[in-house]
Amino acid sequence: METTARVPMSGRKAQAARNDELIREAARAVFTADPGAPISAVAEHAGVGISALYRRYKSKEDLLQRLADDGMDRYLAEVEAALADEGDAWAAFAGFMRRCLDIGAGSLTMRLAGSFPVTEAMSEKGRAIHRATQRLLERTKEAGALRPEIEVGDVSVMLEHLHTIRIGDDARMNRLQHRYLALFLDALRLTDSEELPGPPPTWQELRGRYDD
Repeated sequence: METTARVPMSGRKAQAARNDELIREAARAVFTADPGAPISAVAEHAGVGISALYRRYKSKEDLLQRLADDGMDRYLAEVEAALADEGDAWAAFAGFMRRCLDIGAGSLTMRLAGSFPVTEAMSEKGRAIHRATQRLLERTKEAGALRPEIEVGDVSVMLEHLHTIRIGDDARMNRLQHRYLALFLDALRLTDSEELPGPPPTWQELRGRYDD
């Protein structure tokens, strides 16, 4: 069977792709630190002109939507990778949590919830994420490695709160976040402990934070 060689991007297109990635990475950093920052702060942080930013995103709202959608794609890729891991169920779950922390899953949720409209496509992707995470939790529980009352909402809230730890430079902050994740993971394995107080957050409660 013949294969088609991948045509490399032209210099101009490659530069545009690099600029787009710079803008999105800058936007994550800027809006995580200050959700009220102007879009010009993103351009300055990325080292691009404001016109280059507006050629890609017509407004701050449009950029926030893209960031949220990117974050959902990254999280979904991680949960699918964990589900594809046929080794030890706990190791797959714990590795998933560590990778989610490193990719920033949940880092923008608390800071930006309600600041941009959620499209139907994003809502459907959110439901797919919820279902996939639920399957991962059920598999880990069936292996006897996870507290039986832990649900998807618990995972979401834990990741969000880990990202509120903002002490020291980036390296120090990352080590502290992983320190407290390790404590969370130890607690999640206490399968014979007293039942947790109250129910976990529901999908409706989590989704409702994005409504104006």
